[in-house]
Amino acid sequence: MNVIKKFFKSFMYAFAGIRAVCSERNFRFHLFAMGVVIIAGFLTGISANEWTILLLAIAAVLSLEMTNSAIERVVDLVTDEFHPLAKRAKDLAAGAVLIAAIFSVIIGLIIFLPKWFEF
Repeated sequence: MNVIKKFFKSFMYAFAGIRAVCSERNFRFHLFAMGVVIIAGFLTGISANEWTILLLAIAAVLSLEMTNSAIERVVDLVTDEFHPLAKRAKDLAAGAVLIAAIFSVIIGLIIFLPKWFEF
């Protein structure tokens, strides 16, 4: 029984993390972009395969944004002074989000542009 309690409690911690990241400006921007893409997907009538690809791209960006926020918090916890390695850790995490976001936009363009414009 104790194992089952721990298992379900881990979900509570995960949902607490999701609630916490919703106060982050960049995460809210990504949520807005996700909403726009989902509405566009419904209005455009994309296929199940296209939905799968878009949802994977969205999940990657949101997950990396959460990871970026976690890394920033840990770095801030460890030191409140400027340190080049602390800056590098934060920059690397932010760069990972940027790469995922750029490729997500490219994926969106590949899916939507042919449907919106005849090429």
